Amino acid sequence: MPHDRLNLTEAARYLHLAQVKVEQLMRRREIPFTVSGTRVVFLKHELDAWASRRIMEFDGRQLQDYHGNSHRGAMKVADSQPLLRNLLASRQVTADLAAKTRASVLREVVRLADRTGWLIYPKDLLASLEAREELCSTALPGGLALLHPCHHDEYLFEKSFLLLARTVQPVPFNAPDGKCTDLFFLLCCRDDCLHLHLLSRLCMMCTKTGLLDQLRDAPDAAAMVAAMTDTETEIVKTINRSHG
Repeated sequence: MPHDRLNLTEAARYLHLAQVKVEQLMRRREIPFTVSGTRVVFLKHELDAWASRRIMEFDGRQLQDYHGNSHRGAMKVADSQPLLRNLLASRQVTADLAAKTRASVLREVVRLADRTGWLIYPKDLLASLEAREELCSTALPGGLALLHPCHHDEYLFEKSFLLLARTVQPVPFNAPDGKCTDLFFLLCCRDDCLHLHLLSRLCMMCTKTGLLDQLRDAPDAAAMVAAMTDTETEIVKTINRSHG
């Protein structure tokens, strides 16, 4: 697969969508693509930005359907249905981030990511997160934000991981409901097939369960990780039952 140029089949696989669905989106001009001679070309970084915004704007049923599709696609390359046990540990969680502004949140989150030892280019990650927020805020209603780089650049980190930070006080972060944000996830994913799936899974966990209240009530990082993994287990059980 070319690094950043995908054909129709590759784009559908990357987006966890049926090819006919991608063709429908093309006809309606709802998805970014270009035509090179007789070939349709999708630029992966444009698809990633488009899909990320789309996932975070889904209503309940749309999110559930997309997550089911991405779950099946992602499991073709992953041997573990629960993702978080391989991506999140207590040392990647802070329950008392002191940041008070959007800029300081991004700086502190990158500093926390750098402490894992897996981050290769902290300055580049910070610049990419800032560019992503300028493009469109990753804050969602309910007081959470799903931070992720503007471009899906594998060179930024050595392995995929997730980071979670709870601020001491809510921070203005341009959420669509106009309220402040106090729970910040950072997605650093190297695998194309898992990146959008992880994003949709976190959306499911945060909007379809009582996870956010559990994270706010948790006394420490270990309790926050336990709330995350327990919630994901229930989500996976629900998916497996629905797909029988």
